[in-house]
This record gives sequence, C-alpha cells and structure tokens, in this order.
Amino acid sequence: MNTTPQKKAYETQDITVTYEARRCLHAAECVRGLPEVFDVNRRPWIRLDGAPAGRVAEVVRRCPTGALQYALADTGAESPDRPTRITRTPAGQLIVRGELTLDTDEGQRAETRAVLCGCARSRRQPYCDHSGPCGQ
Repeated sequence: MNTTPQKKAYETQDITVTYEARRCLHAAECVRGLPEVFDVNRRPWIRLDGAPAGRVAEVVRRCPTGALQYALADTGAESPDRPTRITRTPAGQLIVRGELTLDTDEGQRAETRAVLCGCARSRRQPYCDHSGPCGQ
C-alpha cells in the first residue's frame, strides 16, 4: 500500500491500517470500539493481531475524520458510502462520508471520510483541526 510520509502503516497478512495523526480529532471511536487493537497507552498503539480483520475494518470505518483507513487483502481499499452524506455538527464542522475529492495544500486527495472546517479558521484547510470556533 502506498502511503504519504504523514501516514503510518500497520500491516498483517489480512489487513493494512494507516493512521494520519494530523487528521485525528480524538473522537476515540477506535479505542471504544476495539480497545484490544487500539490502545493509546501502548506502543505500538495499533496491534492488528488483537481482532479479526473484518472487525478491525468495521471499527476503522467509524473514524469520522478518515485519520484511520484500511485495505483488506482480499477486497482492497475501503469503499465509499453511497450516496455521499454531509452532516453539520452543532459547532459547525462538516462530517462528510462518501466518494470525495478534496483540494488540499498537498494537492487533490481521494477520501471516503473527513471532518471539514466550517469556520474557515483551520490551519489544515479543508480539514478541521480544532483551531477555530467550530472545533471547540
């Protein structure tokens, strides 16, 4: 699996999970969903041998930001939700799930999940980084 330098890859024979720390907003869906795999008090903090690959993929899909992504050995990369959905949080963030192409400082990126800035104050546009009022 090809990853950008900002992503860390964790692999087993059945699944590859990538983590992009600067996109993580600490929703903790991973930790709550599979603490035996995702444990921030342990190094490495992701241990894929703690659960079957299908279960890991299911929990990774809960990550609203897309900081965690997966590819299964037998079916490949995560499929986007269809139709694409956009939900605004009470704070103004846009939670987007589906087939996405985002313009970023690094160029265009294909995504399946993202939390986008709704207040225009994020230093990581178009992603929310909790630096503005919508991330508070």
